[in-house]
Amino acid sequence: MSIKKIKDFILSIEQVPTFLYLFKWIFICLLLGIITGSVSAFFLLSLDWVTNWRESHLWIIALLPLGGFIIGLSYHYYGNSVVKGNNLLLEEFHSPKKIIPFRMAPLVLFGTILTHFFGGSAGREGTAVQIGGAIADRFTKILNLSKRDRQIILICGISAGFASVFGTPLAGGIFALEVLILGRIRLDAIIPSFMAAVFANYFCEFWNVSHTHYHIDIVPEMNPINLLYALLAGVIFGLVAMLFSKTTHFWSNLFNKKIKYPPLRPVIGGVILAVIIYFMGTTKYIGLGIPTIVAAFTENLNSYDFILKLLFTSFTLGAGFKGGEVTPLFYIGAALGNILIWFIPLPMGLLAGMGFVAVFAGATNTPIACTIMGIELFGIEAGVFIALACSTAYLFSGHTGVYSSQIIGSPKNDKFMKEKGLQLSDIKNRRKKES
Repeated sequence: MSIKKIKDFILSIEQVPTFLYLFKWIFICLLLGIITGSVSAFFLLSLDWVTNWRESHLWIIALLPLGGFIIGLSYHYYGNSVVKGNNLLLEEFHSPKKIIPFRMAPLVLFGTILTHFFGGSAGREGTAVQIGGAIADRFTKILNLSKRDRQIILICGISAGFASVFGTPLAGGIFALEVLILGRIRLDAIIPSFMAAVFANYFCEFWNVSHTHYHIDIVPEMNPINLLYALLAGVIFGLVAMLFSKTTHFWSNLFNKKIKYPPLRPVIGGVILAVIIYFMGTTKYIGLGIPTIVAAFTENLNSYDFILKLLFTSFTLGAGFKGGEVTPLFYIGAALGNILIWFIPLPMGLLAGMGFVAVFAGATNTPIACTIMGIELFGIEAGVFIALACSTAYLFSGHTGVYSSQIIGSPKNDKFMKEKGLQLSDIKNRRKKES
């Protein structure tokens, strides 16, 4: 038998190219994980520092308009091509046009740190995902990847950023597969997505970066009554997730319509936020809000905490400040769950934990990733309650979301089958035309 025939025979065995595929992506994901995980570590340490400095020097909040102006100018002159943020990653995945400019990474990193330094209300997930995506797309050019491989590496960038910033590699791997198309999961990229998430999380923790830990003390048995309570809570979480998405888009559209010069939008927004914060006399609703999230599991919060955080965050992001939505969504969900004990007889910690991930699930249309995240953060004991809350919130948040470039793969109910294949941003325009 000739060498060529032996070679052809070996390559005809299905598992051989699979092994080659595996080793290729181990190499790529390892490099991506080292870089993204290390940058995420720097980002998280920077956020801790600016948050602590701001809380010790509250006068800096008066300069929030200045911070907004710096961010606005940076994006106006250097970041027009990346101003769409996470939506640009989704658009490039679905309709590739050009390599994502690397400037996305430093601009969003710089912008988010400034937002938190001066007192804006924002998160960190969007920043980490954009950093991961921008870094990942460098490999497309360096390694001359095919269109399919480019889609996979964009998924890896999203999973690496998400996993490393929250310390949830399983949720990060699934989130990147689930967020791209509403109602669908890209399983052809499952191995690279998980590897990128695991490597990035490992190398973030390698730099001694710690993630916040949460605990649910009491988990009751799952019986028919508790099942109904879990579903009811999920409905409420979904409606609030929808409110957050619509409010964020409302502020963004309002600023875009009323203020034509983009750098002035965060300046005006910064003035309004600084004045409100001054007269309220508290910084409880700005920044990440981690202390309030932790307290929601064991202490009674104010009934209005969740709605004020929703308004502060949606206004901050709508005005043009930078940062993610997810940690504020954790705050909103946990604070909302905390007050649901008034009429839902489930333990406070459980309701806070359910809200923590369920509002996130409804706002991002990723119920599976959020269920896994809840299990990673709170333990498998609460898994059934978390799964019910996340899936119900996903359904009741409607065809809305914080990522307007998500494409509808499987509508949430039969009434919206005609909108299959549309972006979330297209639905409103289509309904206006039909009416």
